[in-house]
Amino acid sequence: MTVIDPTIGITLVIVGIVLLAAELVHPGALLLIPGSILLVAGFLYLFLPNVLLDSAIGPILIIVVAIMAAFIEIPYYRWVAPNHWPLSTTSGGLVGAEAVVIVPIVPNTLKGKVRVRSEVWSARASVDIPEGTHVRVIHGEGVSVTVVPIEPSKPA
Repeated sequence: MTVIDPTIGITLVIVGIVLLAAELVHPGALLLIPGSILLVAGFLYLFLPNVLLDSAIGPILIIVVAIMAAFIEIPYYRWVAPNHWPLSTTSGGLVGAEAVVIVPIVPNTLKGKVRVRSEVWSARASVDIPEGTHVRVIHGEGVSVTVVPIEPSKPA
């Protein structure tokens, strides 16, 4: 009977626990799957080394654990991850968005500027639009947008 050194199994368990703890502290790091795989592999190595090392069942168990972790991880990240705007914006993706004029818009020039969400874009329009006016983006091309003023709503 071969004596198996438990150091590898203990190391796998510790690394698995650290990865799972890191995932809890910083959700979104995608550490659930590798953490759970290492944890199961470490326990198999410690308690059933022959199953892990000397049979086809060990690798199959690790694959099953990986698949189960993926089925848990995907809904978890959908729940944890907030919906947000894309990190990069194209002018075409702004069509329909509301903006505020921060530099007056002069017809048929790109001198005007608008703030759309948190970004400043060069703007054009077919009419003069003063600073502070709320506008809607109707077209985007390159690094500029075409806007029209939004009519203020009248009180009922």
